[in-house]
Amino acid sequence: MAGDVAFEVPMSLVVTLERVLGDESVAELLTTNKLSELACLALYLMYEKKQGQDSFWYPYIKELDRQRGRGQLAVESPLLWTESELNYLKGSPIKDEVVARDEGIRREYNELDTLWFMAGSLFQQYPFDIPTEAFPFEIFKQAFVAVQSCVVHLQKVSLARRFALVPLGPPLLTYKSNCKAMLTAVGDSVRLVVDRPYKAGEPIIVWCGPQPNSRLLLNYGFIDEDNPYDRIVIEASLNTEDPQFQEKRMVAQRNGKLAIQNFHVSPCTERAVLDQLVGYLESRLADYPTTLDEDDAMLADGNLEPKKEVATRLVRLEKKLLHGCLQAANEFINDLPDHTVSPCPAPFAPELK
Repeated sequence: MAGDVAFEVPMSLVVTLERVLGDESVAELLTTNKLSELACLALYLMYEKKQGQDSFWYPYIKELDRQRGRGQLAVESPLLWTESELNYLKGSPIKDEVVARDEGIRREYNELDTLWFMAGSLFQQYPFDIPTEAFPFEIFKQAFVAVQSCVVHLQKVSLARRFALVPLGPPLLTYKSNCKAMLTAVGDSVRLVVDRPYKAGEPIIVWCGPQPNSRLLLNYGFIDEDNPYDRIVIEASLNTEDPQFQEKRMVAQRNGKLAIQNFHVSPCTERAVLDQLVGYLESRLADYPTTLDEDDAMLADGNLEPKKEVATRLVRLEKKLLHGCLQAANEFINDLPDHTVSPCPAPFAPELK
């Protein structure tokens, strides 16, 4: 029932930077420099895997290998998809996010030798080459994605314990956006208190944090159809070619510091802003190769392979958000008091992207 402790794992069985490096100051130095906690944890498990059954973590690593970074929909992060598989996401901003994340992982890979030399006492036990010679980039990326898919973000703990790999935790748990259960650090253990009753055989559900579906797919390989945190991003920026760019920038900066700001709005400026927003939303929707109806038909058919299915579900949800914004913008236009007013000319309107 709600409030029950599902399980409790001692910190001695949890993989954190504190345990890996044995020195919290080194952990802080590494993670505030060029290497993330995920990169450090991935490298540690890669060396441990090389030891095979002699490693204390062999059973846990074996389970990670079995899961291969796949989420609860049996799909791994798009970071491991082929170029043709990434085309399932055409029109979605997540394609650019995949490229940016991949470049970030490559930068961390190039810094792995730093960890080897800074934490030399840790790696003396491994009779292997330095990281970039022992592991090619693709192997490191696979390990990074596997760690990323099941790492737990602990709250109210030291920096060296903030990211943790918890046996019995992910990937054996099911993530959900609208539940309250989460893994928490309590003294020298990590505990899961459930938020609902369970029957035998039912998957245990934990909160995945306030993340949009694009981030859930990128990090964990799944999306949540009932995600209350899902969103799309529209970025508005001043046109740098505008002769009044500097003056407008100063006004914008001042506006950000004021609690109340007066704007002089006329029917023509309202219509111009709404028309620009409608045009932008229509262009975003036109970038997708399929329509909402076509997505619904493909999903209803039930014959999509897993990656294409999860990609179709993601872009379908993005389109629904865009259509909702478009409908709201058109409703605002219809509510304008005077439809005979033409939009104000705006040769240097803010740029939307």
